[in-house]
Amino acid sequence: MRVLLVEDDPILGPAVRDQVAADGHGVDWASRIADATEFIRLASYDLILLDLMLPDGRGLDLLRARRQAGDATPVIVLTARDQVSDRIAGLNAGADDYLVKPFDLAELSARLSAVARRYGGNPNPLLRIGDLTLDLAARTIARDGRSIALTAREWALFDAFLQRPAMLCSKALLEERLYAFDSEVESNTIEVYVGRLRKKLGAHVIETVRGMGYRLGATAVAGSGKARP
Repeated sequence: MRVLLVEDDPILGPAVRDQVAADGHGVDWASRIADATEFIRLASYDLILLDLMLPDGRGLDLLRARRQAGDATPVIVLTARDQVSDRIAGLNAGADDYLVKPFDLAELSARLSAVARRYGGNPNPLLRIGDLTLDLAARTIARDGRSIALTAREWALFDAFLQRPAMLCSKALLEERLYAFDSEVESNTIEVYVGRLRKKLGAHVIETVRGMGYRLGATAVAGSGKARP
């Protein structure tokens, strides 16, 4: 996913940014509403992590403005304000989840994944794709009961396909989902990761459409469904 972090705390900001990046996502960090607004203008985000108190205004005002503009990007509010009235105000403004500082970074990762699954139309974390069994919450994959290990970046790329099972994903779109503005991306990076996923999961799992991009293989899409508990 491509994530926008809007947080002005000089200690928490880098910690959250590094946690999201370690999970394999592309993340851009803005410390002011003006910067966040410019990032949103320049890029398409899958999720926004939003502090409420910022140097140049209130995060809730930015959230309300985005919702009034028709922006449905999921938003998780991060704030030290723990009153019930504050939570209600955030949810009423259009927030999808709410984390009170200080919070555990592992919980942040879990909340981020859960919100992303809901927006991707797949709130159930257990899936079966062909002969693969996936637990999206635990970020695990198994074939015939044997675990298949993916790196954070490999998982993030595979998740991009899972969220768009019938969609053709261009190389540029995949790069945008995985890397921040200031990241250096080699020209063959996506090809390398797709090759690794095919080697681990099966050549049929990701299909190449020459000159256009990649998509979840037809066999994988046809065989996808909820895993039995």
